[in-house]
Amino acid sequence: MSRLRSLLAGHWVALLCVVLVAVLGPVVPGFSSSANLRNVFSSLLPLLAVAVGQTLVLITGGIDLSVTAVVALASVLGARVMTADGGLLAGSPLAVPAAVALMLVIGLLVGTANGLSVSRLRMPPFLATLAVMTFVSGFAIWLTRSANIAGLPEGFRLLGAGSLGPAPAALLVVGPLALGVHLLLTRTVLGRWLFAVGGNARTARVSGVPVERVVLFAYVACAVCAAVASILYTARLETGSPVLGQRILLDVIGAVVIGGTSLFGGRGSVLGTVYGALFITLLDNGLNLMGLSSFAVLMVKGAVILAAALVDATRERLERGR
Repeated sequence: MSRLRSLLAGHWVALLCVVLVAVLGPVVPGFSSSANLRNVFSSLLPLLAVAVGQTLVLITGGIDLSVTAVVALASVLGARVMTADGGLLAGSPLAVPAAVALMLVIGLLVGTANGLSVSRLRMPPFLATLAVMTFVSGFAIWLTRSANIAGLPEGFRLLGAGSLGPAPAALLVVGPLALGVHLLLTRTVLGRWLFAVGGNARTARVSGVPVERVVLFAYVACAVCAAVASILYTARLETGSPVLGQRILLDVIGAVVIGGTSLFGGRGSVLGTVYGALFITLLDNGLNLMGLSSFAVLMVKGAVILAAALVDATRERLERGR
């Protein structure tokens, strides 16, 4: 019985995903079709990339609200480089590699700004990343005058639309990314430092943990993961957009929290985030296939995420009372 309880404690969100499929499959037309399930998997991968990065930040006791702005800015700047319609490297064989590198650098720069604001300037993570989100989002819209950028090269579009047999090509990007972060958290000293900082930063500092550098790493890694997601979203939509990813923040935080990562820091796992992202994607897909309005979908997802946050807060309060 104790072994069963332990198993369910680590995989109960996966069980919820199975229940969700079992409930919606018979009543929602097309939900269980192979084409729809492939679409769910394709939608899951870029969301998972952002959520994996957000997991690192939440483990340290912070939060990064700027991930959606990173997705947008990286999208438009990358598209500006490689678009066939006046791109800086239009027609060059270096266009796609240069654009991808630039998009990752955007994540690196924004993550550094976030990390330094939180670790060095001691700004509250919510305020620091909200300010960065506002500035970066506005900058992306200003650069494009709110216009989308089309004409992306075929080689780049394959990242979003290509496949390897039944699996999307994006799996070759997100799979190693998630596995790498999982190994970092479970097999390295840096991983232990991340949990220590989230558990109690003051105690971690006294124990010799370089708290500022650990926090900086978490925010940089989070923003780079958002840039990876931007590459996949942009390739899938075949367009650079200044509002790309604008609506995924709720899904990102929801996936991480539903997956068991604590909003109070010190607890979390990549496997839980994978389960959480799958649950959110399945729920969103099922609700849309039911023909609900976007407002109703947001209400349902908001209620689910609120319930997960309440469970997390209750668990934290009980543990502190011991």
